[in-house]
Amino acid sequence: MMMSNKQQNLKLDHISVCICTYKRPELLSRALFGVTSQSTKSAFSYEVIVVDNDCHRSAEEIVRLFQPGKAVKIIYDCEPAQNIALTRNKAILNATGNFIAFIDDDEIPAEDWLYKMYQCIKDYNADAVLGPVLPYFPNGAPSWLKKSGLCDRPRNVTGSPITRRDMRTGNILFQRYIFAKDDMWFNPSRGLTGGEDAEFISGQLKKGRKFVWCEEAVVYETVSEERWLASFYLKRNFRIGTSNGQSIRRSRSYGEALKTLLIFNCYAALLPFSMLTGKHIWIKILTKVYFNAGCILSFLKFKNVKQIE
Repeated sequence: MMMSNKQQNLKLDHISVCICTYKRPELLSRALFGVTSQSTKSAFSYEVIVVDNDCHRSAEEIVRLFQPGKAVKIIYDCEPAQNIALTRNKAILNATGNFIAFIDDDEIPAEDWLYKMYQCIKDYNADAVLGPVLPYFPNGAPSWLKKSGLCDRPRNVTGSPITRRDMRTGNILFQRYIFAKDDMWFNPSRGLTGGEDAEFISGQLKKGRKFVWCEEAVVYETVSEERWLASFYLKRNFRIGTSNGQSIRRSRSYGEALKTLLIFNCYAALLPFSMLTGKHIWIKILTKVYFNAGCILSFLKFKNVKQIE
């Protein structure tokens, strides 16, 4: 007996694409255009969840403009407490799909992005798949930044297991059952410092979850003007370093701490010479110094770490 279209649709997997945003109306518009223009090849249905982390609901008008005439359902919600972990959790609470994807508000997906993610998670029977984020430099971006590689992220072979350096929620697709038993999946105590996504994924991997890479599922991250300054990368690397130092201290990995100290000394020794090779090399070496310094100071419980940041 032939099934009706309605019966066939009931069997389709449904993906909830979550976008957490904060005061980025132009970037959010680009992200929404890309996400709502996906080619599904009728393999699944999907919806879009936008959670605004601005208590003044600045993204609501952008979402409202996108909703009319779109075949894809767009859901808007607001998390008034400025905290990215709470915002991610609220996005999951709004999701109705049996798969949940996350993409950042400054990322623009390729037209077949979601299909490639879906195909990969099925092909490898994975609990989650993670894809590459490639930098997009608008006109006027400094040449030293393009040459530095500071905006480049690691890439892998499709199907390979993700590693510690890949633990992020920009461009990722999860099986819904991963979020079944709690409503605080991302740790609110990290909601202002960052690292809540890495902590969550690390916990899932320790449970034996299978997270694999999908090289074909590409998104492009806009390198906006505030990221054209060297200070942005220095502060970010210091902040990440402090988070890493806390993890090393909690696990009492003294060998790792000693290794970090040795690496810091090596980069510090290279720093004066790197100034002769061009700004792109010098800044890249300096970010390594900041990262390892943040790690060491945090490990030692240095009281003024936040002041340095």
